[in-house]
Amino acid sequence: MEVSKVYFTDFHTQAYGDGLPTKLKKLMKRGGIQDLDLDGKFVAIKMHFGELGNLSFLRPNYARAVVDVVKELGGKPFLTDCNTMYPGSRKNALEHLECAWQNGFTPLTVGCPILIGDGLKGTDDVAVPVEGGEYVTEAKIGRAIMDADVFISLTHFKGHEMTGFGGTIKNIGMGCGSRAGKKEQHASGKPKINASACRGCGRCQKECANSGLVFDEQARKMTVDDVHCVGCGRCLGACNFDAIYFENDNAQAALNCRMAEYTKAVVAGRPQFHISLIVDVSPNCDCHAENDVPILPNLGMFVSTDPLALDQACVDACLAAEPMPGSQLAQHLADPSFHDHHDHFTNSTPESEWRSCLAHAEKIGLGSRKYELIRL
Repeated sequence: MEVSKVYFTDFHTQAYGDGLPTKLKKLMKRGGIQDLDLDGKFVAIKMHFGELGNLSFLRPNYARAVVDVVKELGGKPFLTDCNTMYPGSRKNALEHLECAWQNGFTPLTVGCPILIGDGLKGTDDVAVPVEGGEYVTEAKIGRAIMDADVFISLTHFKGHEMTGFGGTIKNIGMGCGSRAGKKEQHASGKPKINASACRGCGRCQKECANSGLVFDEQARKMTVDDVHCVGCGRCLGACNFDAIYFENDNAQAALNCRMAEYTKAVVAGRPQFHISLIVDVSPNCDCHAENDVPILPNLGMFVSTDPLALDQACVDACLAAEPMPGSQLAQHLADPSFHDHHDHFTNSTPESEWRSCLAHAEKIGLGSRKYELIRL
């Protein structure tokens, strides 16, 4: 397997020197973005605008830095994301754009239009063949994303309650899927509810977009309707009492493999560039309407033309870092009864699983896990 190049810089700046947006621009140019033919091309910049109430998503300043470089090279950029399959602030284009604006992403602040990739209701998608796909034959990708000539991902690298971490592959694979595409990726595995632990609070039901949870009025407990449940796992993150769990151990692995195959569908055969920032490493996804104390320190900015190598480099940097005091991760490790997995992501969320994603991505030829780290 060919060794890919990953370029890195930390978050240190000098007094009266360049700010972080300028540092990111220099990193992008060193990483080879100028080698792409952007002149007159439509350039999709895929990122996450953050759920309302969440403050760990990437600041619009970073998006503006990426946009400025693309425009400098003659490209026609737009920021994009696809609608979510769960209730929240981003389940249709109107609410999604309102959420983006409230979180600071406007044409004025970022310097380009913002388009929701799968349209008003999340139904405007394109069936894209997955070469070598074992789980997905055709991925359902937001039309605007596939209409672009060039694809750039701008990722907030963080923890995740199901996939261990949310990196470049998740940003692309899950993020570029239409609502139907997201359902397809989540389709393996159904949750179970421990009745003795369930408090009947109903919080999990508010997160379910598919009538997959039914409240038993007589028992005052929540139950799962397997016919309607799509196994998305949002209820898992919503439960404060650990009453919800996944009995199917392959659920996370299948989700990871589908994400990798969706990612390949998005990037295959066209110019691409990927950026990942390890900053404000919240234990859960930016889709949450809240964010907890970061589990790891701010480690730096990474870029590559290989999405798999980029994720691997970010994982390695995170696993080598020390947990943040007072974080969910540190609290788990301080518990004498806690089993140390010697893996920050698993220790932060023991139900999660991440290794299958990178292994499958390599298997289907998405990129290389071998990389050369070049520090700026």
